[in-house]
Amino acid sequence: MNFQSYAFGKNHWLLEPDLKHILRRYWPGFCEREPSLTDFGALAGGRAYQIADWVDRAAPPELVMHDLDGRRVDRARLDPAHAELLVELAAINRPPYEGGSWHEHFALGYLLADPGLYCTLIVTNQTAYAIYKYAPEHAGWLEKLLSGQAWGATWMTETHGGSDLGANRTIALADGATWRLYGEDKYFASNAGLADLAIVTARPQGAPAGPKGLALFLVPRLDEAGQLNFHVRRFKRKSATRAVPSGEAEFNGSLAYLVGQAELGIYYTLENLTVSRLANAVGAMGLARKAHLEALFRVQARLAFGQKLEAHPLVRLDLTDMAVRTAGGLALAFHAIHHFDQAWTECPPYNAAYHYARFLSHLAKNRTADHAAAVTQLAMELFGGLGFLEDFAVSRLHREALVTAIWEGTSNIQALDLLEAMQKKGAHKPFLDEILPLLEGAGTPAASLAHREIEQTLDHLGRLAGPEAQWHAKHALARLADAAQVALLYALAETGGERYARLAELYAAHFLAGENYPDWALKDEQIWRLI
Repeated sequence: MNFQSYAFGKNHWLLEPDLKHILRRYWPGFCEREPSLTDFGALAGGRAYQIADWVDRAAPPELVMHDLDGRRVDRARLDPAHAELLVELAAINRPPYEGGSWHEHFALGYLLADPGLYCTLIVTNQTAYAIYKYAPEHAGWLEKLLSGQAWGATWMTETHGGSDLGANRTIALADGATWRLYGEDKYFASNAGLADLAIVTARPQGAPAGPKGLALFLVPRLDEAGQLNFHVRRFKRKSATRAVPSGEAEFNGSLAYLVGQAELGIYYTLENLTVSRLANAVGAMGLARKAHLEALFRVQARLAFGQKLEAHPLVRLDLTDMAVRTAGGLALAFHAIHHFDQAWTECPPYNAAYHYARFLSHLAKNRTADHAAAVTQLAMELFGGLGFLEDFAVSRLHREALVTAIWEGTSNIQALDLLEAMQKKGAHKPFLDEILPLLEGAGTPAASLAHREIEQTLDHLGRLAGPEAQWHAKHALARLADAAQVALLYALAETGGERYARLAELYAAHFLAGENYPDWALKDEQIWRLI
C-alpha cells in the first residue's frame, strides 16, 4: 500500500485528534491502557490496514464444501495472512469479560475500522456475550472465542423476513435436554464457514407467532458425534465487507442448546443486537477517520492552481465538514457506549438505565452511518479522479461506509425501535434530564437552538400516534441525534479545550440551522488542519 495510501504505515492512534479527549471524559482506566492503544494504533495503520486492503482486492474468503474423501466440511478458506491477523485481533473482545471496559473494546474496534475484519470479531463477541450473560453452562467456549481458537456467529435473519424477526420460520423441537432446529436458510449469515458456534433464533414448537415467540439457541458446527451439524449453501458476492465470509446456513435437525429462558429469547436477541449496533457506530466513524486522514495528507501533498490544496477555501470547507462530522459522531457513539457500559449487566425486565442506553444506540448507529458516508465521499472528491479508482485506498473506504447504513438495521428500523423505546419505556426522559442541562450550561445561541430542537421534536412526536408518528420518526431520529451532538461537543470542551465549543457551534449552524459553516472557520486551522 506504499503507493496507494497516505495513511498507511502511520500510527492511527497517535494521529487521532478526538478520541483521546472523549475517552478521558468517560473511561477512568484510560490513562493506564493508553500504551496498549498506542501499540494497536500501529497495527491498525500498518499490517491490519494492508491485509484488509489485500483481502478486499484479491483474496476474499472461499467456501470449501468437501474434503478429500467427499465429506461435507463447509469451511471458509482464508488468505493465510488474514487468518493469522484474526487470531491476533481476537483479544479485542476480552476486556468486558475480564473486568475491563466496553470503552476499550469499542476504541480498538474504531481504530481497526475495517467492517469485514471487525464483523468477524464482533459476531464472535456477541456469541461470547450470550454465553457469558445467559448461558454460563457453556462457559467452556468462552476462552476459545476470546483467543481466536474458535469463532462465533449471529444468525437471525431469514431470506423472506429481512429485519422482521417475527417472520422467522425456523422451528425448534425439544429433544431431551437439547433441541433440534429445522427451517429455512439463515440469510446473510456472517462468519458462515468460519463459525464454530452460532447463536440462532428459532421458534419452539407451539410458541406464539411473532417476535415474542422466538427463542435463542447456541448451535455448534459439529454435533456430539463430531458430524457436521448444519450446512452452508454458498457465500454471497458483495460490493464491500469482503473479508467476512457471508452465506446461507441451513438447518435440518441441527443440534441446539437453549440460551436462558425460551420466552425471553427475543429480549436476548435485541440486547445482542444493541452490542452490534454500537460496533456499527464505531466502525462507521473509524472508516470516516481513515478517509479523513487520507484526505488530510492528500491536501498537504497535492498542488493545484499553483498552491497546496489545503490553501483553497472550498477545500478548507470540505475539511471543516469532515472534522465536524467525525468529532460529533465520535462523541455521540462513545456517549452511547458509556451508558451501555453502565447498564449492560441488567437482565430482562430491564431498568430505565438500560432502556436509555438502547435509546442512545439508535441515535448513534443511525447518525454515524450518515457521517461515514458523507466523509468518505468527500475524501473521494478531494482525491479527484484517483478517488474513483480501486488502485487507491480511499475508494474502498467509501464502499465500506455505505454498508454501515444497512447492517444491524436501516434508518427505518432504527426509527421504529426508537419510537418503541420512547412510547413503551419512556427512554427519552433521561435523555432530556441529561442533555438539556448540558445545553443550558453552555448558554450560547447554538446551545439554545439545540435545546429548542429537542423540545420541539419530542413535543411534536409525542402528539402523534400510529402511522403519523412513524411517518415523522426518522426525521426525529436525526434531529435528536444532531442536537445531542451539539450538547456533547460543548461538554467535551470542559476537558478537551475550547476547540470543541467551536465544533459545537459549527455543528449547530450546519445541521440544525441548515446554514453553511460560518466564515470564521475558514482561517481556524485548529478545526480543519489536524496533522
